[in-house]
Amino acid sequence: MAHLTARNSYHHLTQRLNRFPQGAPPSELLTRILSILFSEREAVLVAALPLRPFTAAKAAKAWGKSVGEAERILRELSSRALLVDIEQKGRMHYVLPPPMAGFFEFTMMRVRDDLDQKLLAELFEQYITVEDDFIKALFVDGETQLGRVLVGEDVLASKNDLHVLDYERATHMIESATAVGIGLCYCRHKRAHQGLACSAEMDICMTFNTVASSLIRHGHVHRVEITECKELLHKAWEQNLAQFAENVQSGVNFICNCCPCCCEAMIAHQRFGHQHPIHTSNYIAEAADNCSGCGRCLPVCPARVINLETEKDDGSGRRQAVIDEELCLGCGVCVRVCHLQALRMKPRPQRVITPVNSVHKTVKMAIERGTLEHIIFDNQVLWSHRALAALLGAVLRMPPVKRSLASSQLGSRYLEQLCRKFDF
Repeated sequence: MAHLTARNSYHHLTQRLNRFPQGAPPSELLTRILSILFSEREAVLVAALPLRPFTAAKAAKAWGKSVGEAERILRELSSRALLVDIEQKGRMHYVLPPPMAGFFEFTMMRVRDDLDQKLLAELFEQYITVEDDFIKALFVDGETQLGRVLVGEDVLASKNDLHVLDYERATHMIESATAVGIGLCYCRHKRAHQGLACSAEMDICMTFNTVASSLIRHGHVHRVEITECKELLHKAWEQNLAQFAENVQSGVNFICNCCPCCCEAMIAHQRFGHQHPIHTSNYIAEAADNCSGCGRCLPVCPARVINLETEKDDGSGRRQAVIDEELCLGCGVCVRVCHLQALRMKPRPQRVITPVNSVHKTVKMAIERGTLEHIIFDNQVLWSHRALAALLGAVLRMPPVKRSLASSQLGSRYLEQLCRKFDF
């Protein structure tokens, strides 16, 4: 019976994870991963936690424990980066992050002796990269994705540079962050345990703001100053790494510096590019007539969407780089390596829309993935009026079709009337 109890514990935890838009499809591999990270008792407790940030008092009420005991458990989970603790006005709040981008990555952001990281790396590789369910749920389902590619600011012509907004610039994200932490790249660290990592910089994963503060507090990343982080950004450019950031305009929590061979987001795009698993930048790379067909751009393209073609069907004539504009991420890495300056960035015909903040992104993802009711009607712990107002405001800012879908999912006459009233 003990094994059935354990299975039920992780089953309930899996259900809790999948009430959020960025979940984790059930499988034996997921159960093994969760059993390494959480004890059976912890799995039961975490499954009862609300979706939105909560205090120790709310956790104590959900668990039927004293506030002091709840605080002890929450601190322990936060110390292992399974929860993120956020200090607001002298009071600690907690939140269970999604697996991605979240507590899966946190297990590999430093070398740890409390976990079998080699075994975890093997399980992550099988669950995320080999099997399709997780990577499709994370990167393919819905139109709004968790991350977006940033254009390299050093590869834009001056006329285009003027049109790059602050929230599209990695430098602005760094300069505006309230805290900056640097840790090991989850993807390359995972691959290193399998003997498959490339030679790109390892200690270069950038976290910001509230997530950085929590991870710094518990030693999972090390605090750096803004100038040092910007130096790391330039090192990433020098190593032809593409920047993959959280898909929001403000309060960005991470920038990954991605290679085409190890990065799970880039691998997802290489496999499922036509389903748009990653939001692109507002630029596309194109080859000019003076391209020599040297091929230096091919291996550095994180999307693997550049080919060399000849001018004539019989294979004779001059070769030239041809870029699949439908699949181009707009990172500009190829432009950086072209010694003839035959590659350049041009604006996309239509600008890519980026959610305003994490609330806006979460609501859009939840509507598209059919989980919005879990966020609004979080039956573990009730929301404050302020949080509910923020969520409703995000819904009302959406296009009419999206708002209609939201009201249909909620089954709420009140929200339906609001959506009709604010038809703008």
